[in-house]
Amino acid sequence: MEIMKIPKPFFIFSIFTCAAIYAMYTKWHFDYKGKDVDKGLEKQLGAEISRKDEVVLYGIMFDAGSTGTRIHVFHFAQKPKELPRLIDTTFKALKPGLSAYADNVDKSAEGINELLAVAKEAVPVHLWKSTPLVLKATAGLRLLPGEKAQKLLDKRNQNGSYYIFSQLKQEKDISLLPMQNSQLSGISAWITVNFLTDSLNNPTKKCVGMLDLGGGSTQITFHPSAETSAENSTAEHIISFNLFNTTYKLNSHSYLGFGLMSARLAILGGVEGQTLKEGKELTSPCLSLNYQGEWEHAKILYKIKGQKTGRPLFESCHNEISKVLNKKIHEAARIKDLNFYAFSYYYELAVDAGLIDKKKGGILPVRKFESAAKTVCKTMEIQQGKHPFLCMDLTYISLLLKELGFQKDHILKLAQKINNIETSWALGAILHYMDSLHML
Repeated sequence: MEIMKIPKPFFIFSIFTCAAIYAMYTKWHFDYKGKDVDKGLEKQLGAEISRKDEVVLYGIMFDAGSTGTRIHVFHFAQKPKELPRLIDTTFKALKPGLSAYADNVDKSAEGINELLAVAKEAVPVHLWKSTPLVLKATAGLRLLPGEKAQKLLDKRNQNGSYYIFSQLKQEKDISLLPMQNSQLSGISAWITVNFLTDSLNNPTKKCVGMLDLGGGSTQITFHPSAETSAENSTAEHIISFNLFNTTYKLNSHSYLGFGLMSARLAILGGVEGQTLKEGKELTSPCLSLNYQGEWEHAKILYKIKGQKTGRPLFESCHNEISKVLNKKIHEAARIKDLNFYAFSYYYELAVDAGLIDKKKGGILPVRKFESAAKTVCKTMEIQQGKHPFLCMDLTYISLLLKELGFQKDHILKLAQKINNIETSWALGAILHYMDSLHML
């Protein structure tokens, strides 16, 4: 059988054609892949440019509260002409508060140095000198006699390592929130919640109000719904300040001595800073009739017990608290159309009463505090329960909100965190402070 021969020109043409097809395929393949690579490189370069465009900043706030001393280290990034972005936070708390060391000033340095170590770990060494550090002492120190409070602050001023981060190294970085400026903690908390809800400098969002119930004091702060409502408010309650090139005029009031722990003492009939005589005890119609125990407040141990009145527990407790609050809390004007966040003991008491989830928080109408108080007080007439103060505390909150002017159907948002960030006043305070230094 004769084998057919392929003409040489055809053979050469076939090889050339295959090579050309292969070359075209290869070019197309790499062009396609190259586009992917280009896009990837473009995205990566864009991210790098974006990061290089941002300035990294840190700020440190010591919160010397009535029940503990806390350190907050805030890590920010900021692009030109934009608001800062909170990247991360570091937090640590120690008990008791600085006020507990009023008679042993040297011992207070141990806790401060422990918290300083946290700050040194969180802030890169090359940024130490440019990172501002501020200590603000709130109700706990304001309730101490002036000379004792000053000794504690002077001790901080003498501690050279305390200024290791400070750019300015001025005494104003370590300061007590004075009585006349007690609204500052309320303003700072307002800044925090509105910063975290993206309401600052945002024309599409209405700023939210803030309610805070601490151990020694309580605050209410809000942006009035109309300029006329601000003008009609008591002048001492209006604070005007600049933040991020915007002027804010807020209605704010802080009530020293009406935080939950101080209110408990007043309801029990005690006096801040005064010990009881030997064998004496505090009695209250807000405690279970058969209750006897001890309660420590501001390093003083009190003996307490329930008091018989012949009336239901809620009714007798309600009457007693009404006397404590009588004409000492001012009704806030024009708050019915505003959204409010409530923090601290508002949150904790709502959790204890089963009104909100401990981790997630929640929303609830103001009347829920009163209905919970009635339920708890009724139960405590039969058995004491785990929380001897729960009837008193819930009744106090319900009456406090009423005195502030909140209607029973007003909805409150209770939260410990917003967008996974703790809702501490410390964030707002450091933002305001850094903005005043033209760092932001």
